[in-house]
Amino acid sequence: MIPVNEPSIGREELARVTACVKSNWISSQGKFLKELEDEFARYCGVRFGISTTNGTAALHLALAALSIGPGDEVLVPTFTMAATAFAVCYCGARPVFIDAEPETFSLDVNRVADYLRRQEKKGTLRVKAVIPVHLYGHPMDLDPLLELARRYSLAVVEDAAEAHGAEYKGKKCGGLGDLGCFSFYANKIITTGEGGMVVTDNPRLADRARSLKDLAHDPGKRFRHIELGFNYRMTNLQAAVGIAQLKKIDRHIQQKRWMAGEYTRRLESLPGLTLPQEKSWAKNVYWMYGLLVEPEFGLTRDQLMAYLKEKGVDTRSFFIPMHLQPVFTQGRYKAKRNGPFPVAEEIAQKGLYLPSGLTLTESQIQYVCRQMKKASLAGRGQIEAELSRR
Repeated sequence: MIPVNEPSIGREELARVTACVKSNWISSQGKFLKELEDEFARYCGVRFGISTTNGTAALHLALAALSIGPGDEVLVPTFTMAATAFAVCYCGARPVFIDAEPETFSLDVNRVADYLRRQEKKGTLRVKAVIPVHLYGHPMDLDPLLELARRYSLAVVEDAAEAHGAEYKGKKCGGLGDLGCFSFYANKIITTGEGGMVVTDNPRLADRARSLKDLAHDPGKRFRHIELGFNYRMTNLQAAVGIAQLKKIDRHIQQKRWMAGEYTRRLESLPGLTLPQEKSWAKNVYWMYGLLVEPEFGLTRDQLMAYLKEKGVDTRSFFIPMHLQPVFTQGRYKAKRNGPFPVAEEIAQKGLYLPSGLTLTESQIQYVCRQMKKASLAGRGQIEAELSRR
């Protein structure tokens, strides 16, 4: 089976982990942690990095540092991974879901503006923050959203979990809002196994996030806690892996972009596929090669996934939109709807991503594309046969 994703781990990671073990600093103190925080922040073009246990914790920590809480609303794309919305609920705030735009699948800024205007007119504006998500490695068009945020005094928390090294108008994603959040899960462009990072240029937010992630100890008296904190500490062992990975990040991004180019070259003439794109103002790092399966392909998305699985090719469907998730349609965490959501529902139904790991070879890409072409021919042949019988 060709895996949908696979990390690239080598001798450099092993050497640093070995050095960490030999030092006996294996928990949440040690030189590798500070080095990773400083170097990753510098890579993102900001001053401060705060390591965390995972990307979900990074999102929660960022919102908590902003004092988001009960009675507040946070605008969240409905087309995202559940962690984006869950983090809002962890703060006791309410997520408000916004539909996607159809080209990069990002938050629809026009729908954001409409919601803010309506709430302002009614005198019920409770929105304190917005979370743009850079999906599948392509940046969101941030300038219009940042302008809205300035106008309405909203904090901007970038969810860049899938977009390490992606660029918006020449600047790294994650360093453009008030805070940026990353995941270092095993399938990300760089990994620490689990792990995450909050980055910011704001020293006050950095200090608060650093305190909250370590149980909010009083700076003047340890074991005296000034507010409710969390245990979101990354280990020095994980950071040792992260340092080695960060040194390879440009190579990893080059591999991802090569992979995407190979897929596109081989699939662009195949009817019924909407392939990923790269806007003129963006650098897409193609975390995953995500595409839409249109009716002209001859098979539905699910039929294509089943066909590829039989041929030894692993795939994943796109996210199920948040407004369709049971946890947000009833009960305690019932979210505020801002529908309809036609774009998110369509791309969720049609979307899948192909094997996109850092260990993917040219021969594997060729095999996947051959099977895609065979699937399309088989599907269109079935349609033609059905039409002829009519």
